[in-house]
This record gives sequence, structure tokens and C-alpha cells, in this order.
Amino acid sequence: MDFNIDEAWADMMNRLTSWLDSLIVNLPNFILALVVFTMVIVLSKYVSKLTWKLLEKSSLQRSMKSLIAKLLSILVILTGLFLVLGILDLSKTLNTILAGAGVAGLAVGLALQGALANTFSGIVLSYIKHIKFGDWIESNGYEGEVIDIDLRAVTIKQSDNNLIYIPNKLVLENPLRNFSTTAQSRVILKCGVGYSSDLEFVRDLVCKTIKSHFENIENTKEVIFLYTEFGDSSINFETRFWIKSTSAIELLKAKTTAMIAIKKAFDQNGINIPFPIRTLDFPKDFMKSS
Repeated sequence: MDFNIDEAWADMMNRLTSWLDSLIVNLPNFILALVVFTMVIVLSKYVSKLTWKLLEKSSLQRSMKSLIAKLLSILVILTGLFLVLGILDLSKTLNTILAGAGVAGLAVGLALQGALANTFSGIVLSYIKHIKFGDWIESNGYEGEVIDIDLRAVTIKQSDNNLIYIPNKLVLENPLRNFSTTAQSRVILKCGVGYSSDLEFVRDLVCKTIKSHFENIENTKEVIFLYTEFGDSSINFETRFWIKSTSAIELLKAKTTAMIAIKKAFDQNGINIPFPIRTLDFPKDFMKSS
């Protein structure tokens, strides 16, 4: 028993001595590898900042610029990692890592299909010009101002200041309405007047009222007035006009201003906006039968 312990102790000491000798021999390589890796980390940060400065004046969106800067930084770090493994003479380990990365990448790709789809969609959304920061959009039943586009979701701020996060995949695959693609927006206002009203006078009054309250209406964009139907209690009409704004809030404000002005003009000229009514017709002998 004593012989086995002594032999094991001697074997352990020989191994430790061998490892210590290897460490001393390879110590310059370890120091060089540490210096190279440190320089690579610093270089990656510098490349990221330099990329931001070079892309600052480009028309790419902020999310796309961030993605390019991160990819270049990761590429520099991976290159430095390969150099460090080469300095440490770990080429076999490098081949093993690459082989394992391929298998692990396949497994991760299958497990994260949804996340990868959102990432790819985020890259596409960052590149196209149909949607950008500051645009007022409507997508997937939500409406608001685009304040961020990252690799996971599009963030929009609604008119009530709430934030909505829509996955990039849904924004890319579903219809998107962008109110900011043009410099103007159309206001559509519906109303009705009584059957006893002078329809030509109502038309002229509405057009005149709207033009007098909205100075930014261009001459080439005249107010459109259309009677739409004979309703149950009123003759309904629709008026359309343009304003120089693409914000949904400004559209609502313009519509409110138009409604107040038209109601005031109708009151001053004795024009009635009827509310729904129902007429009950009783037979002549109704009271007698009771």
C-alpha cells in the first residue's frame, strides 16, 4: 500500500514538473496571445466607432448602421481569436471548434426560427426606405410614430404616448400604411343636413367655411364636396380637403376645427343637422279600441 502511494506521488510530481516545464517554455506564447487578444478588443471598439462615423452621413437608418458596426466588430474579434489559437499552436482545437460550431449552429437555428425570422426582417426593414424613424404608420391594427427599429421589433409611439412593439416579421409580412410618404394628408369629414335644406347653398357654405379656416389649403387642391345618400333622417354629404401635415394628431385637430366651423356656420344660417328620429303612425281608431 505504501509502495502504491509513493509511486502515485512520484507520478503526480513528474506530471506537475512536466506541465511546469511546458508552461515555462510556452510562456512567451501565452504572453503574446494575451497581448494580441487585448489589442484585438481595442481594435474592435475602434472599428465600431469608425464605422459609425463613416456611415453617419449615409442615408441608412440608425438600426442598419448599428448592425453593420456590430458585425464588423465581431468579425475583428473572431479574426483575433483565430490568431490567438494559432499562436498557442491549437490548430487541432480550432478545427474541433469549427466542426462543433457547425452542428451547434444548426441546432440553434432550428430552435430559434422565430427569432431569426425577426432578425432578418429587421435587417430588411432597416434597409428599405418605405419606413424610417419619425414616420407615422399603421400596421397590424396599431397606429403611431416610428421611434425605433431594431433586430427584434419596430417600436411605435401612439397618440396617447403609449409604446407598441410589433415583431419585425409581422410588419414585413402584413400591409403597412405610411402616412408620412407625402407632404400632405387628406381630411375626410362626413355630415348630414335636413331634407328642407337648400343643397346648393349648403355645398357653397361648407366649401367657403373650410377654405376660410385653413390657410394652408393650396389653390390646386380645392375642397371636394359630395352628397352621398338620402339617409333615414338627413341628406348625407362628405367633404374632403388637404392639409400640410402627415401626423395623425394634426389630422384629428384639423377635423375638429372643421366640425366646429361648419356647425357654427350652419347655426348662423338656420341649417339643421338632424339626429335620427322615428315616427310612430297610429291607426285612427287606436284610442277607441283601447
